[in-house]
Amino acid sequence: MQATSKQLPKPIARQGNAQQPRTPKPRRFDPRAMLSNREMQAALGSGVLMLIAWAVSGWSEVLSVLIYVISYTVGGWIKAKEGVETLVKERDLDVNLLMIAAALGAASIGYWNEGAMLIFIFAMSGALESYTMERSKKDISSLMALKPATAVRIEQGAMSEVPIDLLAVGDLLLVRPGELIPADGKVYRGESAVNQASITGESLPVEKTAGSEVFAGTVNGEGPLYIEVTTAAEHTLFAKIIKMVEEAETEVPDSQRFIKRLEAVYARVVVLATVILIALPPFVLDWSWSNTFYKAMVFLVVASPCALVSSIMPAMLSAISKSARKGILFKGGVHLENMAKVTVVAFDKTGTLTEGIPQVTDFIAGEGYSRDELLAVSASIEKLSRHPLAEAIVRLAEEEQVELYSTQESKSVTGWGIEGWINGRLWRIGKTNVLDESAVASSEEEVLASWKAVRKQLESEGKTVSLILEGDHIAGMIALQDTVRPQAEAAVRKLQKLGIKVAMLTGDREATAAVMAGRTGVDLVFADLLPEDKVTHIKTLREQYGHVIMVGDGVNDAPALATATVGMGMGMKGSGAALEIADVVLMNDNIEEIASTIELARRTQRIVKQNMIFAVTVILTLILSNFLQGIALPFGVVGHEGSTILVILNGLRLLR
Repeated sequence: MQATSKQLPKPIARQGNAQQPRTPKPRRFDPRAMLSNREMQAALGSGVLMLIAWAVSGWSEVLSVLIYVISYTVGGWIKAKEGVETLVKERDLDVNLLMIAAALGAASIGYWNEGAMLIFIFAMSGALESYTMERSKKDISSLMALKPATAVRIEQGAMSEVPIDLLAVGDLLLVRPGELIPADGKVYRGESAVNQASITGESLPVEKTAGSEVFAGTVNGEGPLYIEVTTAAEHTLFAKIIKMVEEAETEVPDSQRFIKRLEAVYARVVVLATVILIALPPFVLDWSWSNTFYKAMVFLVVASPCALVSSIMPAMLSAISKSARKGILFKGGVHLENMAKVTVVAFDKTGTLTEGIPQVTDFIAGEGYSRDELLAVSASIEKLSRHPLAEAIVRLAEEEQVELYSTQESKSVTGWGIEGWINGRLWRIGKTNVLDESAVASSEEEVLASWKAVRKQLESEGKTVSLILEGDHIAGMIALQDTVRPQAEAAVRKLQKLGIKVAMLTGDREATAAVMAGRTGVDLVFADLLPEDKVTHIKTLREQYGHVIMVGDGVNDAPALATATVGMGMGMKGSGAALEIADVVLMNDNIEEIASTIELARRTQRIVKQNMIFAVTVILTLILSNFLQGIALPFGVVGHEGSTILVILNGLRLLR
């Protein structure tokens, strides 16, 4: 970007109609949010009416029954509607109809208060589950409310407010202090701290200066920023997140699908058993009709699978919600379920365990050459190239404030490197294979042996080595290496503490891979891999160890991400293909969070198992007690629906 290519007006004060973003805040338990839930209001309303009806029952039985009817209607309307819709549309029975039938059955034999209590507790458990789902969706997609609608575009020095859909790559935008950044781009001019919590989950604002990358939906701080758009609106990181959110809201884990299928079969069995219990005992066991009907109603209440049905989704949604607040997006509960089973985590190397940005580690000047002069020559030639290694050399020259030369006739040499003329002298920078050829003028065996020894030492350290030539004379040598992420070693160590093996998959040479493996501490190393080789190794790991997570960021990682049990993409630097295919996205690229996410997934599975065992135990205990000894309907209601509330609250613990 050239500073003279765009006309920048002076920053202006914020206009009255400028967008006022809501800065996302960490979510805590909020009773007001729970009370604003429609189902919770209905449940509490039915409970209050139940108490009023019970209080007036000694004064007026007719009025008491009337209030009970209203209580039934207020608390049971939503669930009755859901049950009827399932019956009509899917021609299936569900737990909602069973509960409504049990409440009406209790009322029909004069147990109005017990029926109202059943409706109240059932409605309360449904409201808690609804609240969990609602909160989870808000935690995953709260940033959707931050979607910018318009942007201030600068054209020929004049500003105009335009819809973000009209923005094009290369447009220059003004973002005033406190406003939303409307598009992905780079800071053209200005300095400010940007709140990226909605995208990455980072708690602290990130300082942005000229050249820094910014994302749509984040909040500008105290200084005005001029931003050059680098990505069209439909392809921004923000747009990708919204798509992931939509997928997450529709994806259902396998265990929940099983429970839903079981619920349909189980509901039919309970209804059939209730009919048999009403019809046969008066003839077979000589029970009275009233006693028979009462026991049948108790059975209908205690045998319903409410607690079992509620064992999974509240816990899953709570865990997904908690992960979202930390900048980890699951595309559905099924991936959380699969993550709990993982025994191997496989990392792509470049851009995942490493920064993906090579840096010059060694710059060696030959005899008779000045290091600064040689660096200036190298950077002057390489500045015209977009190759990552060339950019690393130019960065070093900029850091050391070396003055560059004017270059004539610079050109790329296919398959080798780059060359150019400076002050009438030909300079070449490229692969070191010329050391093994007789074309080098400085052919003294001792000199060549010395340079080859240096090359061997640098390559043994996993570095990429380039040679600097003046004509046919060796002038110097450059070693470059990708830098390991600061948190890579800690991330690997945390995974290993969980008993998980860590593998590294890379297209780099074995020497480079071995050095990186030593620095990060991974257990398994696979080098010299093409994209299809990564897929083969993921399949092998799955066969050998079981479930595998693949962590990657590039287009070449996409096939392996799709092959793994769980594909995890890097949200900040990841390619579009990697994010599309990934099942889980690390929005802040913090690979240290992988271990804690696996721990959360395992904890979720433990809670789900606890819930299911507890639910089944309560149901069986109440059924046996009803027939072996007999239990009162109120006790059956409290025991069964109380267990439902307990499993939901157990799942809600994961929100903490």
